[in-house]
This record gives sequence, C-alpha cells and structure tokens, in this order.
Amino acid sequence: MRKIDISKLIDAETVLTEKYGAPGSESRREFDEKAHAYYYGVILRDRRKELKMTQKELAEKVGTARSYIARVERGETDMQLSSFLRIANALRINFTPTFA
Repeated sequence: MRKIDISKLIDAETVLTEKYGAPGSESRREFDEKAHAYYYGVILRDRRKELKMTQKELAEKVGTARSYIARVERGETDMQLSSFLRIANALRINFTPTFA
C-alpha cells in the first residue's frame, strides 16, 4: 500500500491564492466570475441534455441565437440575469431567488 506524506498536502485555497491572487484581489475576482459563469453554464447544459433538447431548439424557445447558447454553456459570456431567467424558464428550472 502506498503511503502519503500528509505534510506535503496543500489545500485548495493555497493553490487558488498562488495561481489567481488573494481573495478580494482583482485577479481573484476575475477568476471567481469566470468560474461562476462556467458552473452556471454546466448546469444549464446538463439540464438541456436531460430534456433531450438541442442548442438550436433552446435558442428558438428563448429567442436568441444558437451561438449565444453555446457561449453560455461554455461560460464564455457575461450573461445578464434576465437572460439566465429566460433560459432557466425554457429548461423548466424553477427557483426562488433569495436576497440577504
């Protein structure tokens, strides 16, 4: 059995700080925004596929271009809340936003 030297393990926060900067820095904020966009895109893509819907079909339901849906699913666009809500509605994703 292989032994692991625990003293050499580092946590995710250390890796993120080294690569993207400290929390609150401009570079870290940019990374976090891109990570969130990608995460939301994955959720929408997975749901679209679950419904066996093409990007073109979703785009037609939402009233946008297929290329826009592709960019959203790859996390490559700064999606407005209104666009997210239209796409989520077309995918029958129900949620209630809460504000703290």
